[in-house]
Amino acid sequence: MKIILGITIGGILGFLVGYFGKCSPGLCPLKHRPVVSTIVGALLGLLIAIAR
Repeated sequence: MKIILGITIGGILGFLVGYFGKCSPGLCPLKHRPVVSTIVGALLGLLIAIAR
């Protein structure tokens, strides 16, 4: 359950960073593409959930 929660929260936070992040196109892919930032956020959430 904690793994699913970590992935969900990480994905949501990653999406918010990608959606609201201000950056010129092509310069910072994490802030320019919400899909990429959602995947990265979910992976980070997974790693944090496993580490705890």
